[in-house]
Amino acid sequence: MRMENDMKLDFKDVLIRPKRSTLSSRSQVTLDRTYTFRHSKKVWTGIPIMAANMDGVGTFDVAKILEGHKLFTCLVKSYELDDFNKFDVSPEYFAVSTGIGSKDYNHLQEVMKRFPSIEFICIDVANGYSEVFGDFVQMVRKEFPTKTIIAGNVVTADMTQELILRGADIVKVGIGPGSVCTTRIQTGVGYPQLSSIIECADAAHGLGAHIISDGGCTSPGDVAKAFGAGADFVMLGGMFAGHDEGGGKIITELFTTNKVDPKTKKPIYNEKQIVEFYGMSSDTAMDKHHGGVAAYRSSEGRTVQIQYRGKLDKTVKNILGGLRSTCTYVGAPTLKQLSKCTTFIPVTKQYNDVFEE
Repeated sequence: MRMENDMKLDFKDVLIRPKRSTLSSRSQVTLDRTYTFRHSKKVWTGIPIMAANMDGVGTFDVAKILEGHKLFTCLVKSYELDDFNKFDVSPEYFAVSTGIGSKDYNHLQEVMKRFPSIEFICIDVANGYSEVFGDFVQMVRKEFPTKTIIAGNVVTADMTQELILRGADIVKVGIGPGSVCTTRIQTGVGYPQLSSIIECADAAHGLGAHIISDGGCTSPGDVAKAFGAGADFVMLGGMFAGHDEGGGKIITELFTTNKVDPKTKKPIYNEKQIVEFYGMSSDTAMDKHHGGVAAYRSSEGRTVQIQYRGKLDKTVKNILGGLRSTCTYVGAPTLKQLSKCTTFIPVTKQYNDVFEE
């Protein structure tokens, strides 16, 4: 056993210090980034925010809306071959996702053979530290040398470098920070997200590669902190969940107000619309996609009911508006310059929550 004594930080532990700025309006901020990927040599331009490959988030309909804003989507793994026939999103703005089993690999080969225009492959497992995962990344790189490969999840510099050297262009960073992930509770394993971004970004950039901050963002301010820490992309699950485009069932529930209608003498209720959202290692996801949780493992995700949020477009605009505002506070005319303009300060309280329910 050994102990590391230096403090590791999460989004809640810091704020970004404001700095003198020559920007007079949020409209002056440019959020587009242009990246050239290490192995595929592909040049990509867009706003580097991604929808996670989760049920209710990584859907075709979500991808279509996000494409309109030049945002990216990692599609859920459960889409079948024929599902792609009517999918008309540009290959610039989505990735097909895969696990590392033999069936996953066969499915990936079939998808890529029928739809050779697909440019991005997301190899996604909860634990990116297994040797078999690195072997799979290397195999996919050999099979598809010109495709851009996303691989994860890991949280440390050494494994970030390992996956890049095995063939990943973009490494997905995050173990346990997600709103419906219980890995840290179930296993005791994890790493505070802000520190993992800082350390993994440094490792990736030294090799000419990129990282995604995956999980832990609960507000536009957290998205800004992830970019400020050095993330090239920020992946969102819970923040993109609960919208029409996610395809989840909208449930209407009645809540008592403890009031009575003076005319009818009947109780008055408030209506609340909710949508089910769950982690991809939860009982719900395992039952849906794998016939239940295998006897040798446990669930590492939770199922929750979140408020129905309507159209995704409004949420996207709110996130992008917050990000532009961050840039104006620190004098960054472009998203590229945000990390150079960011100084984090440790705090014990983020904001005044006196009126929160």
